[in-house]
Amino acid sequence: MRFELPPPVKSTIAALEEAGFQAYAVGGCVRDLLTGTQPVDWDVSTSAAPEETAAVFHDRKVIETGLKHGTLTVLMDGLPIEVTAFRVDGPYSDFRRPDSVAFTRDLGLDLSRRDFTVNAMAYSPGEGLIDPFGGRADIENRIIRCVGDPDTRFGEDALRILRGLRFASALDYTIEAKTAESLLKNRGLLKNIAAERIQKELVKLLCGKAVERVLLDFREVLFEIIPELAPQSGFDQHGEIHIYDVYGHTVHAVASVPPEPELRVTMLLHDSGKPQCFSLDKTGAGCFHGHAAAGAAIAKRVMSDLKFSNKFAEEVITLVERHDLQLFDNPKELKKWLGILGETMFRKLLLVKKADTLSLSPAAYPRLEKIDELGRKADALLKQGACLKMTDMKIDGNALINIGVPEGKTVGEMLGRLFDGVLEGKIENTKNALREAAAKMIEGEHE
Repeated sequence: MRFELPPPVKSTIAALEEAGFQAYAVGGCVRDLLTGTQPVDWDVSTSAAPEETAAVFHDRKVIETGLKHGTLTVLMDGLPIEVTAFRVDGPYSDFRRPDSVAFTRDLGLDLSRRDFTVNAMAYSPGEGLIDPFGGRADIENRIIRCVGDPDTRFGEDALRILRGLRFASALDYTIEAKTAESLLKNRGLLKNIAAERIQKELVKLLCGKAVERVLLDFREVLFEIIPELAPQSGFDQHGEIHIYDVYGHTVHAVASVPPEPELRVTMLLHDSGKPQCFSLDKTGAGCFHGHAAAGAAIAKRVMSDLKFSNKFAEEVITLVERHDLQLFDNPKELKKWLGILGETMFRKLLLVKKADTLSLSPAAYPRLEKIDELGRKADALLKQGACLKMTDMKIDGNALINIGVPEGKTVGEMLGRLFDGVLEGKIENTKNALREAAAKMIEGEHE
């Protein structure tokens, strides 16, 4: 099997070979080539030691990105290429990185230390595909399988547990039985992994096309990193439109929203407050009063624990807290929340509402047209430049003071009353109409 490598990658391999070393494209880029995906990153593995690699590329910019582990980044014609020496890893005392590495001239030993068979292949233009562990067959059969003993692989680097799930979700592959068994058995090792690393793998997993299957089949791993979600599993919602337990509903909602990180994380957490807010009404139907606020509190904690950025966290927390807003048949509330959230966030809220609805019984699907109608109404309000925020009003505090409103909190209170009138359509948003309405309010207070 032959591939056409980008010229900078071919040049890197050729330069090392001309100096007497072996060199191959390895890992994820080879996997991507076999699956017909354009690689984003290019890694080259070589029999050259790091100092020998540096000598080969003495006329290029070389960055010592991971010298301890034998990695240099060579900037070849504008493309950064990670070049790593063949190596054998020592013990992994921190369950993430080897304590030491020993460089070797044996490609087979280097590939044998890698995580999954689909990532343990090498390729060079001269030799073609090197596949000692059956990675190509596993790609054809859509399988994720550890290289060698799964317990050993996960014991070396516990992040591989999430990486396995991420690959299964992103590629829509099945995890091989022994690998799956070990992955579940060793999930407790994830406590040794930095939150930032877990966060990145989790987001990639959530944005995968097979996320629904992976989250249902490997829920115990998710509960290991977000224990707040565990109470959802098996929690009966006691409602005619609720055809899943809380966790099943959550997972279907994740898969029903566009694969954008903030939306997928929002759906993962949107009903996290339900178990603690559950009650039964007189008819025996489940009620979850206050679950959105409870979920927002949980989301805030999860965002902090997993070290999400402040901007990302704020967006997710807001969407979780507001996902249950009742905007149908309430023009005032529509204008109010369009103004508070802004156009971008409001449209994301509608996507959240759609995904939430799609995870209910089909009996609830008529809501989808109502959600679309909210979008059309928002389009119309934005197009006509409607007054959506208090600052959009054609009057301000100084103007109110000039017509006799006492300075202080009275000004703010009157602005609020005027704004309510505008939102309700009772007061036109013009200077004259607002002044007249304010004057009547003043007169009414003096009567």
